[in-house]
Amino acid sequence: MSFQIRAATPEDVTALVGLHRAAAAVPDGLARRPDEITQDYVERFLAGISFVAVGPDGGIWGEIHGARESVALFAHVVSNLTVAVHPDRQGLGIGSKLFEVLIAHARAMDPPVLRIELAAGAGNPGAIRLYERLGFKHEGRQVARGRYPDGRLEDDILMGMLI
Repeated sequence: MSFQIRAATPEDVTALVGLHRAAAAVPDGLARRPDEITQDYVERFLAGISFVAVGPDGGIWGEIHGARESVALFAHVVSNLTVAVHPDRQGLGIGSKLFEVLIAHARAMDPPVLRIELAAGAGNPGAIRLYERLGFKHEGRQVARGRYPDGRLEDDILMGMLI
């Protein structure tokens, strides 16, 4: 199936809430629970860097967002990355393509972005493999960073790449 990547717009808010809620409903899909994904949350991340994958039907199949750090010492870094692909559209290369576009965009920013960083739940090996394939390196581990509603704790794997 074909899809196109474009910059996200404020007109995408409702569709992005639905996409992120669907992705969050899948175990290990997103760190946020579906009820934590609100219009306000989406509007906040649209203020940073955000791209969407749009299918031929016009529906949003995936989204990636991050933000340039605002402290001058770290202004060469894009962080707080989240990628969401609709559960029905996974395995089509959407996540990889969204990352490729985000990385290309970061390389073209002025002043330059030199580093992209993210965290992945240790219990999400599929995401970790994707990030490794894209060139992200393991840089550390935050022990018991996440706590699930049932009380289980999960480590976060810190990953980064120089671009």
